[in-house]
Amino acid sequence: MKDSAPGAPTLRAASYNIRKCVGLDWRRRPDRVIEVIAGLKADIVALQEADKRLGARPAALCGHELARQTGLVPVPVAANGVSLGWHGNALLVRRGIETEGVARLDLPGLEPRGAVIADLRRDGQPIRVVAAHLGLLRRHRQRQLAAIAERLAGLAPRPTMIMGDFNEWSEEDGLDPLRPHFTVHAPGRSYHAARRLAPLDRIATCAAFHLHGTGMDEGPQATRASDHLPIWADLSVRG
Repeated sequence: MKDSAPGAPTLRAASYNIRKCVGLDWRRRPDRVIEVIAGLKADIVALQEADKRLGARPAALCGHELARQTGLVPVPVAANGVSLGWHGNALLVRRGIETEGVARLDLPGLEPRGAVIADLRRDGQPIRVVAAHLGLLRRHRQRQLAAIAERLAGLAPRPTMIMGDFNEWSEEDGLDPLRPHFTVHAPGRSYHAARRLAPLDRIATCAAFHLHGTGMDEGPQATRASDHLPIWADLSVRG
């Protein structure tokens, strides 16, 4: 665990690139991914590569099984009737967290990329969550982060976090468009699951959040289920 702070956390947020449920053994095993998600005990989970690549991009995970085994339900971000996400980005929330609004944001760059923005309410507390999977080239990633920041600047303020596979290999550089309004947390070298090479997966929080701790699941199932490890952060909204 990193960035420890006193006080009881009130919200666990997690991000996980599930690689369409294809594990390191090249078998598509949604059951393994669901087991890993359940073990995170998170209240909000951002998934990347949540849908298969071809055709209508059907969901790689069954929403009913997710809800049954994890207590998490998908936020309605898909633009069709078969996907779990949009541009592969899905959001899961624990039952009882209300969805007040969802927006889809096309991101600039050579590859088709997008982000989803969800306005949520948990125990009366408004929260905004952005889920994104950024591009492979830094110049595209920076344009994409700038587009997210610009969109957020035009919305009514509320405590906001941005989660996902940022695809940034550097531990220091490449994330300037989010500063100074967000602090970017990298809980560990989440890629590759078999060889810890880079902290591609990040959680960025605005000043409204207090960070209690961050972590990464390095258990035996997580190291097989995908090529990324899931990350998490325990947060509370400052009074």
